Amino acid sequence: MLLTTAEAIAREQEELAIRTVLLSEHPSDSAPSLYVKGKVATVLRFETSVDPARTRMLAWEGRFEPLLAGGRKVVVEPLRDLGEDEGVPLLVTLSNGKQVPFLLKPAEEGGRNAVDQQVNVFEDPRGYDAMYSTLMDSLKQRRALEEENQRLREEEHSADHALATLLAKGNLKHTPFTRRQGWRLKEEGADILVEVLSSKTLPKMAVLFTLTNRDAKKPWRMMEARLSTVSGGNSRAFALRMQQEEIAPGAMGRIAVVADDSAFQSPQGLEQLALELFRSDGLSQAYLVLEQRFIRE
Repeated sequence: MLLTTAEAIAREQEELAIRTVLLSEHPSDSAPSLYVKGKVATVLRFETSVDPARTRMLAWEGRFEPLLAGGRKVVVEPLRDLGEDEGVPLLVTLSNGKQVPFLLKPAEEGGRNAVDQQVNVFEDPRGYDAMYSTLMDSLKQRRALEEENQRLREEEHSADHALATLLAKGNLKHTPFTRRQGWRLKEEGADILVEVLSSKTLPKMAVLFTLTNRDAKKPWRMMEARLSTVSGGNSRAFALRMQQEEIAPGAMGRIAVVADDSAFQSPQGLEQLALELFRSDGLSQAYLVLEQRFIRE
């Protein structure tokens, strides 16, 4: 019963994006990172009160709302999303004179470093509150791993994911798909060949992106792909596979999307679908509108 109650509390904290930070006394340890998002407030909650006069951010003007500090809390709110390589130092001074440095970094949509809405900060990791908060974090992490493992097990038996894997590996001839349409796009930092595929034997469609990274320094990483109806923005299910996790400067990689033809259906009739590809910094790299008739003709 106690574990069940703790798991229920951990699930509630996960929905509220609450995280625990245990401070280290070792001088070589780096400042803890806080993950922030534009127009979303992040609250730091300490065991003791803070000194507002000696709590500050560096080079925050034009990027953050004015810092709020009082009681046992500090509130930071970016005016916009931080860039991929941006970091803003934050120095919190407690009423006992202890100085606690942090580094504010951009949150990742759907990634491991999701936005922090509340961060509970503890000086003594052996205290009851610190141990309890750490237990909540451990339960959240365990549940997230269980859910991810379950998702991966389901994908292993998914026909759409198997087809997307073959396409991402360049094995088009081993799939039932044929090329219907294609475009070449020149985007910021990338050249992209977009191919729309269909099948005469399966009620499915696919889109294959062949992307060449033209950035001379940074690898290309994907943040997410979205498939939704043009009229209402309603999400549609699809399978996605990448040839590799990141594409090195000057290199080429494939990204395959496979969806069932039923994605075009709605109570109102046939829908147009929008497929959009975003790289890791949130920039849209490809946008195309799909119609079932173009694939079936």
